[in-house]
Amino acid sequence: MTRENAWELLCQWNKEPFHRRHAVTVEGVMRYFARELGYGEEEDFWGIVGLLHDLDFEAYPEQHCIKEQEILREQGADERLIHAVASHGYALTVDIKPEHEMEKVLYAVDELTGLIGAVALMRPSKSMSDLELKSVKKKFKTANFAAGCSREVIERGAEMLGWTLDDLISRTILAMRSCEDVYSQF
Repeated sequence: MTRENAWELLCQWNKEPFHRRHAVTVEGVMRYFARELGYGEEEDFWGIVGLLHDLDFEAYPEQHCIKEQEILREQGADERLIHAVASHGYALTVDIKPEHEMEKVLYAVDELTGLIGAVALMRPSKSMSDLELKSVKKKFKTANFAAGCSREVIERGAEMLGWTLDDLISRTILAMRSCEDVYSQF
């Protein structure tokens, strides 16, 4: 599946700018991590996984990570892509465990990008450029801030990767900085 095909599919199932922005944010973060973790030759695949990970969420929130498997199979998507996008719902909506490092990254950063984005919006600059770990950690500890972003999932994701929480947050801030110009257009 090409990036263009993935974008068309995403737009077919996601009309809200918020959901499209989140998809593009996670796409950019996944591309960053592909390069940083030595998977540069798979950067496009990692990006498409990030772009499509919430394909079914807007239309089928109660069947998230379940319905998207059907949709992608109907599109003739590779089973590797289907497993990857569905695995980010592990222990939440599906029992498909993240196995590949890429799947673990997606699992860890999906919720975290939402939290980091919310922290950035609270800053005078509304930007990632001056965002620091300590600001995110402070808000991470405040349960009612960005309450929809599961701290438990973020922590489980860091554990899956074998990274400290601070390392995951710091690296994800850098990843979000690398693509801020793209997702800020939404």
